[in-house]
Amino acid sequence: MRITSTTNPRIKAISRLRDGHRRREQGLTLIDGLRELRRALDRPEHARNIREVYCVPELCETPDHRTVLEQARDSGIARFDVAPHVFERIAYGDRNEGLVAVFSVPRVELDGWREPPREIVLVLESVEKPGNIGAVLRTADAVGAAVALADPHTDLYNPNAVRASLGAVFHVPACETRGDVLLEWLRERRFRIVAARVDATCAYWTCDLTGRIAILLGSESRGLSEIWRIPSISEVRVPMLGVVDSLNVSVTAAVLAYESVRQRSISR
Repeated sequence: MRITSTTNPRIKAISRLRDGHRRREQGLTLIDGLRELRRALDRPEHARNIREVYCVPELCETPDHRTVLEQARDSGIARFDVAPHVFERIAYGDRNEGLVAVFSVPRVELDGWREPPREIVLVLESVEKPGNIGAVLRTADAVGAAVALADPHTDLYNPNAVRASLGAVFHVPACETRGDVLLEWLRERRFRIVAARVDATCAYWTCDLTGRIAILLGSESRGLSEIWRIPSISEVRVPMLGVVDSLNVSVTAAVLAYESVRQRSISR
């Protein structure tokens, strides 16, 4: 089927999934782009959550596009071809790769983590910008970490987060939960907890980041809440030598995560 009208009911329903309330209400989100869709299809538990793929045939003639569309077909996923002007209604941003998929959001509660999925957990508390969440997911994938969203202000599978992660969201162990619940979970499993704060006195390289560790990062506007300011939690800072007092949260996550990797390599 080729859809040529922007008033088509399917197109109107998909465009509404750009709204967070509609996504939560329907339990659906969007996957934009070739790499993102390929990485979802590569994981069977996610491939079966893909409901439909919308494609602009004129933009999907590369070998990579053909491979992804064949994977989708073999997984029994419905495909709809759309005209370019229709695709503009459902695509996001400037990177138009001719593919958008509708995805049923899986459960991502902490309950699924009966045991720690990785030795490093990057904790993001009340982070608001999906682009930052996506960037942290890319870092987590690179260093072999998990990601926990504490009291999140945006959803893990926000289309912008999916895209900013380049599909890493489908490969990184991740969950959403309340901050107090996560704190108790980390304590019970004997994680050492390290909080990144602009007012900390210790530079991050002076802190032991080996072993089972949770690295805490706060929201872009308010930092970490007071529930994390307890004696058992170490506090570190990334020294700032200019006029600004902190790095972007995703950059701070990358600095601390790679310092943990460096220390582990020395330890080994």
